[in-house]
Amino acid sequence: MSPRPRKVSDDEVFVATQRAMMRLTPAQLTLAEIAREAGLTAGALVQRFGSKRALLLALMERFAGETPAMFEAMRRSAPSPLEALRAYGDGMSRMAATPAMLAHHLSYLQVDFTDEDFHRYARAQAVAAQASLREIAQDAIDAGELRADSDPALVARLVQVIVGGSMLAWGFFREGKARAWVREDLDAVLGPYLEVTGDR
Repeated sequence: MSPRPRKVSDDEVFVATQRAMMRLTPAQLTLAEIAREAGLTAGALVQRFGSKRALLLALMERFAGETPAMFEAMRRSAPSPLEALRAYGDGMSRMAATPAMLAHHLSYLQVDFTDEDFHRYARAQAVAAQASLREIAQDAIDAGELRADSDPALVARLVQVIVGGSMLAWGFFREGKARAWVREDLDAVLGPYLEVTGDR
């Protein structure tokens, strides 16, 4: 008698889906590829999620729901609120380790922009990220790292905008590494808000 196959949890399926997405474009991604990555059959995924679209939407819902916890972990690991803002930029820049990787991520972003169901979760994730950045900015104000008259909501928006825009700009210019490019742009934006000028 062959051993009973190990049950693969939804979390493991989601991790496998992410690995497959790192290798494949939206057009290349199939249930068969995800199933292979997860050690399942495509039929088992259909039985559990219904379709590739439903699986990807479930993954997006998970991403959106876990965003606050992700930022909380980043805040705990950073030595200060200001460094947590910089850590956000460093983390995002990992999606642009190479121009090809940046283009790969942008291919999935096109789906988020053009498909209303995916956009709903992408927007929820962006809103949650901005709320967390606002809390970190307020912490930086309270800690005396940012000027007391700083608007935490505006700082959060500027951080979010400059990180995304800087990654795209790096894709054009390709000078140095994306992480350094994003860090330089982020520090330039935060500079006028610093309580102690020259704190880098």
